[in-house]
Amino acid sequence: MKVSADDFRAVMGAVATPVAVVTAMDLGRPHGTTVSAFTSLSLDPPMVLVALDRDSDLLSMITRTRRFGLNVLTAEQSGLALTFARKGDEKFAGVAWSQQHGLPRLDAVSGWLACDVDQLIPGGDHIVAIGRVTAADHDPQAPLTYHRRTFGTHAVLH
Repeated sequence: MKVSADDFRAVMGAVATPVAVVTAMDLGRPHGTTVSAFTSLSLDPPMVLVALDRDSDLLSMITRTRRFGLNVLTAEQSGLALTFARKGDEKFAGVAWSQQHGLPRLDAVSGWLACDVDQLIPGGDHIVAIGRVTAADHDPQAPLTYHRRTFGTHAVLH
C-alpha cells in the first residue's frame, strides 16, 4: 500500500523540528541552505546527520569539499531561516557571518558545528550527510523550531 504524499506531509508537519542553516565554502564564497532534518548521531566520536535535497547546489559543494557547517538558529532568527530557504547565490548579502575553521558561521546562532563528511547515504529524494564534528560552540538561547508550517520555539511545561 502506498502512503500518499499529503498524509505523510500531515504527519511530519505535526512534529516540531529544530531549524538550522547548513553552510559550505566553495571557491572562496559562502553558501548555505535552511534545513529542519538534522540531528545528533553519536557522542563518541561526535557526529551529526543532515538531510539535503539530491538536487541542491549545496550538496554538490559538500560532496566536493567534504566539509560543512551547521548553524542552529535562535527563536529570533526566523528571518535568516527564510533567507536561506530561497534559491539563489546571494543569500549571504547583508547577513552577518564570519569564517571559522574554514566554514561560514552565522553570527548570534545558538549552536555551531564544523563537520568533516564521514559518509553520504542516499535516502529517497535526499542524501543524508553524516558529519564528524571537528569544532563546536554554543550560546544558550531559545531555539527556532518549525511546526505545522510556522516558526516557534520550545517552552517548558509546568
